[in-house]
Amino acid sequence: MKHRIDIPISFAALAALLLACVAAPALAVEAGDTAPVFQAKALDGKSTLSLDAYKGQVVYLDFWASWCGPCAAALPAIDQLQKEFGDQGFQVLAVNVDKDIKDARRFLSRRPVGYPSVANPDGSIPSSFEVETMPTSFLIDRNGVVQYVHKGFRSGDEDELRNHIQALVAKP
Repeated sequence: MKHRIDIPISFAALAALLLACVAAPALAVEAGDTAPVFQAKALDGKSTLSLDAYKGQVVYLDFWASWCGPCAAALPAIDQLQKEFGDQGFQVLAVNVDKDIKDARRFLSRRPVGYPSVANPDGSIPSSFEVETMPTSFLIDRNGVVQYVHKGFRSGDEDELRNHIQALVAKP
């Protein structure tokens, strides 16, 4: 003899379950997604920069912090890529997430780079990209579409980045 157990599901429970599925957090920005547009004050405090201003160029968007060891290791390599590809329509744009902008400025005074960095102490920009680790970088094509996401940084990563950049700057 088989026993059947009926479990009543209330309308409220079903609605709550449906709402939980619909309200799930957004997925991280990944290759194929349009990069979220933003505008922020440059670390120098004098100008405002926006991602939109670089439309038509290949952009390497780098999220970094002064307390991040791999970020410090990445700076010279990223700066070299800027020098190498800058005249081919390539631009590095960095977003600093330090709570105190003075920490970021002090960090860059010891490790100067030839590309701009904006300050985002409230974390709204990395939040819009769903950045989970430092550093995280997004390689964005001339149309504003993310083509590659790079998390972390180790010596030698610049070779892989160079290959991706070369492929994108070669496209009109």
